Amino acid sequence: MSIRVQREDFDPGAEIAALSAGRPDVGAVTSFVGFVRGSADCPAMTLEHYPGMTERQLAAIETEARQRWDLDGVVIIHRYGRLPVGDRIVLVAVASRHRAAAFSACEFLIDWLKTRAPFWKQEDGPDGPRWVEAKDDDNSRADRWNKTP
Repeated sequence: MSIRVQREDFDPGAEIAALSAGRPDVGAVTSFVGFVRGSADCPAMTLEHYPGMTERQLAAIETEARQRWDLDGVVIIHRYGRLPVGDRIVLVAVASRHRAAAFSACEFLIDWLKTRAPFWKQEDGPDGPRWVEAKDDDNSRADRWNKTP
């Protein structure tokens, strides 16, 4: 398990390589890298969090993913602070023996991060900063994981 909440940028390639290094049992690694998206009206985003609480919540959802799927490794890196458009904001990488588990767990983790992780986002705009709320579509995607098959 590797969970980091940090200001600094990260190297997705290096993180993914480390996740599977020396692991001949790993048959699949699935990853998601999220970027700060914006426009001329939104040159940057600021993310805030509660240190300690955020890491505990990320560890709890990582544990839940391991209970749902047979995983060999998980990396979650989420940045905070002021990030300009185009900067990397999040990495989720999952290693497993089989691709289905890796894909499902990665999607589960990013859906949860997008909607329920204790981060607060503010977009810079022409009228000043504004708080960003979770979108209904994002909530619907996350809610599907609450349903039993």
